[in-house]
Amino acid sequence: MHYSKKAFIFSLLMISVSFASLSIKWLNWGLDFTGGKLIEIDFEQPANLPLIRESLEANGFGDAVVQSFGTARDVMVRLRSHDNIQGEVLNNQILDAIKSGTGQPVEVRRIEFVGPNVGDELTEAGGLAILASLSCILLYVSMRFEWRLATGAVLALTHDMIITLGIFSFFQIEVDLTIVAALLTVVGYSLNDTIVVFDRIRENFRKTRKGDASEIINVSVSQTLSRTLITSGTTLFVIIALFLQGGAMIHGFASALLIGIIVGTYSSIYVASALALKWGVTNEHLLLLPPVEKEGE
Repeated sequence: MHYSKKAFIFSLLMISVSFASLSIKWLNWGLDFTGGKLIEIDFEQPANLPLIRESLEANGFGDAVVQSFGTARDVMVRLRSHDNIQGEVLNNQILDAIKSGTGQPVEVRRIEFVGPNVGDELTEAGGLAILASLSCILLYVSMRFEWRLATGAVLALTHDMIITLGIFSFFQIEVDLTIVAALLTVVGYSLNDTIVVFDRIRENFRKTRKGDASEIINVSVSQTLSRTLITSGTTLFVIIALFLQGGAMIHGFASALLIGIIVGTYSSIYVASALALKWGVTNEHLLLLPPVEKEGE
């Protein structure tokens, strides 16, 4: 808690930058939200995905998303709509680029257009999913903890979401449905860390009954610090492996988890407990029964 003021200043600065970036740049929505074209093709031999991406980028389709599905010969290509190119011409240009780049004949299995209305529905559904999860978490922690701790937990989660989205906006990382899934995962992960810390805080308040709230919170955070860092560290090993070696398809998902876990661990240690302290949490708020005063006290 000695560093709580510095942590608040840092968090307010990050939140301000995040809001500024979101208001100026907003988010770089992916194909799932903006609409576009989906083409499924089949190769005679196992497809070379990096070569397909390079050939599409060389022909002006750098925003194309290329992924395998089914077998190694089946490839799905997704890209945003190009208003200046007619549909059939665009299809032919994409297929010609793939054929010339790979040197293999291809068979088209399916061509679909994802309209912007579908994208709007996905945007609304994703936002509602995040709001619903935060509302359910608020209800849960309100029943489990005293309202000062519960408010600190929910505000810490909101802090994590805003900063994570702000980083995505600042660096214009493409946001698709996997990012929404990652954000919901971060909410659960961060909440788990915060609840472990709050359980220890409540336990120590009930054991001590008397003492400075700041000291008790300091002791509680210190007692759970090794658990928090070990859990976050082992999780980050996996996320970093996904980030570096997972490929283009899950790069955004791994990025969201990487950012969210780092921010969530920081908020569990410095933000959530400090907010409860700022709200004025004391021994009496967390005791099952009020302490019995002895005569003469």
